[in-house]
Amino acid sequence: MNSEFILYSVENGVADIRLNRPDKYNSFNREMAMQLQQALDKAAGDPIVRAVRLTGEGKAFCAGQDLAEAIDPNGIGIQRIVAEHYNPIILKIRNLQKPVVCAVNGVAAGAGANLAFACDIVLAAVGASFIQAFSKIGLVPDSGGTFILPRLIGIQRAAALMMLGDKVSAPEALQMGMIYKVCEDDKLQSESESIANTLSQMPTKGIWLTKKLLNESMTNSLEQQLKREEIIQAEAGETEDYKEGVNAFLEKRKPAFKGR
Repeated sequence: MNSEFILYSVENGVADIRLNRPDKYNSFNREMAMQLQQALDKAAGDPIVRAVRLTGEGKAFCAGQDLAEAIDPNGIGIQRIVAEHYNPIILKIRNLQKPVVCAVNGVAAGAGANLAFACDIVLAAVGASFIQAFSKIGLVPDSGGTFILPRLIGIQRAAALMMLGDKVSAPEALQMGMIYKVCEDDKLQSESESIANTLSQMPTKGIWLTKKLLNESMTNSLEQQLKREEIIQAEAGETEDYKEGVNAFLEKRKPAFKGR
């Protein structure tokens, strides 16, 4: 499935999704947003896919919203853009029952930055940068930014970055705990592919249950989370991959997980 603005391919159990408006720094218009939603749905529904990798074509990862569309007097308006474009994308990533690796290859601005932060594991090229650009034009952060970013770096830093609109380099983002890893520019794609390939060979159901617990931890109390861990651990213990993992450990061999 290749669309005009989203490139999609599957290899070795990994769905590779690439934002493809390089001449516009991969900024979102309606078509690109809908095509990304379709790609995420396709990855979710394909049993062959056990991990997803998201990156951008060209020099940028994603410059956020195409402002020409946002201010079009004949357009759908900013509320529908958020409601119909970004909110579904963030929810699809967080509810995808497979891990999502994000390779930030250049600037990630506005919704583009928050799209990256919604993914499970984020790597960035050393030359990449992140910016909460909303305040520069009088808007507020969307795409889950006000929910996810404070949980990554704390409310004080999140507030400063959102209000001041400072550009954060990839090494600074790593130091803040905003991302998982920084790679040399020419190594980003291979390193992110390696992580996605590793995840595609792991116990997919267990990985999803871990992701599910992390999602729930955002709003649960400690007591609620302990109970959920108890229940979800029992569910994980019923999977084929758990049995395979235990048997492989006892037999001193490498496990062959099936994602079930």
